[in-house]
Amino acid sequence: MVRGGVFMKMLLDDSKLIYIQIADAILDDILKGSLKEDEQVYSTNQFAKLYGINPATAAKGINLLVEEGILYKKRGIGMFVAAGAKSMIINKRRKQFVEEYIFKLMNEAKKLNITKEELINLINKYERGEKR
Repeated sequence: MVRGGVFMKMLLDDSKLIYIQIADAILDDILKGSLKEDEQVYSTNQFAKLYGINPATAAKGINLLVEEGILYKKRGIGMFVAAGAKSMIINKRRKQFVEEYIFKLMNEAKKLNITKEELINLINKYERGEKR
């Protein structure tokens, strides 16, 4: 989000609630290293002005991350990335990845009688750019 005054503006869409998209964008910037520990994130008013949204909507996304311990507030100054935020995000997303993708993949593979070895071969082929 904020790095040396540079902000990568995301495109808001209808796929998710706006406050979730704002929170996700902050999380992604922390993962990419664009936002580092103890760096300040945009204020609710900056988000509101940038996207033409209600400041309360932006605040909801930021407060979500405060509740999760990803951001912390410096009274009168703004919101900042918490120590260990990146590892917290990685741990949470890995868990979600397993639940959302691996479990579904394994269940579908089982229905289709695809073995673990076949799945590994398919993944390796995909990595090499092979279609099938």
